[in-house]
Amino acid sequence: MKLTMRLGADSYDIVIKRGALGSLGQLTDLANRKVFIVTDTGVPIQYAETVKAQCADGSIFVVPQGEASKSIKVYTTVLQAMLEFGMTRADLVVAVGGGVVGDMAGFAAATYMRGIQFINCPTTTLSQFDSSIGGKVAVDLGETKNIVGAFWQPKLVVIDPDVLATLPRRQFVNGLAEALKMSLIADPELFAIFENDDPFEKIEEVIYHSLVIKKNIVERDAREQGDRAALNFGHTLGHGIEAVRGIRGRRTRGFYHGECVALGMLPMIEDPKLKKRVRAVYRKLGLPLRCSYNQAEALEAMRHDKKTRGGKIRLVKLPGLGCWRIDTVDMAVLEPLVEGKDIPPMQQ
Repeated sequence: MKLTMRLGADSYDIVIKRGALGSLGQLTDLANRKVFIVTDTGVPIQYAETVKAQCADGSIFVVPQGEASKSIKVYTTVLQAMLEFGMTRADLVVAVGGGVVGDMAGFAAATYMRGIQFINCPTTTLSQFDSSIGGKVAVDLGETKNIVGAFWQPKLVVIDPDVLATLPRRQFVNGLAEALKMSLIADPELFAIFENDDPFEKIEEVIYHSLVIKKNIVERDAREQGDRAALNFGHTLGHGIEAVRGIRGRRTRGFYHGECVALGMLPMIEDPKLKKRVRAVYRKLGLPLRCSYNQAEALEAMRHDKKTRGGKIRLVKLPGLGCWRIDTVDMAVLEPLVEGKDIPPMQQ
């Protein structure tokens, strides 16, 4: 299967095909330029080696696994390695990994020599469903996620479902949370797969549906000035929870990004019947329904959210399946939210 992100001069193809990682050289030029391949310690090294074997002049750079690698410090080590490899504006960065690798390698590509080409080869469900397309690349600053970044579209995205076979089940489910988000905001047919079928067995269908949703939204709003904000559903509270309970650095016990987003979505669903159905899907998949966390610290993290303006923040609310709206609220309104309580409809 192939989709095309239509963004004028920044358009690119999204290839979804089993075994596609081994045929990357047939999809793009790897023979006539330097290729800098970024991966992490959690990704089987044979995936990066599969790409390098197709390059005339390739180099693999491995960063530590985890959100802590999406930092200014690691970003600068990547840039230094690119410089030492002799990268020029004609050369290419290839990200082989999950969302952390894609975001950080993409940001390095966006800023090295004011921008060079990069290709995204996502290897996790989270990145295959969501972060691999759209052109948002970034690193974290302290506990604040994605606060230093850019819009920089890849030249190609290659999605190989075969690489998901090495993922632990919890990591697999972690990514399914983002696909579930897509279904809730835009696609009742995709939600039906989660509710009535086995999304594990229909993974290619889930990937395709999820990417079609995001592609259509990004094409309408490439720089998040309007509709693209819908993709933040669950992320405002989710990022707050992730700041205090997320797995990163030395904090090895807690919740992954998709799990935090799942926790952040529930309070944003206004229809009680739909919320009950979503809870049932969570139980089916093994996503968390609740967690304890330091409320003051979560609120403080949310105050630094990119969606905050002048003491107000934008929340994506879900009145029903397949429809959404954005409410702009005072930060004070979020206090019952972090206490796990439903909040009333917002005043614009």
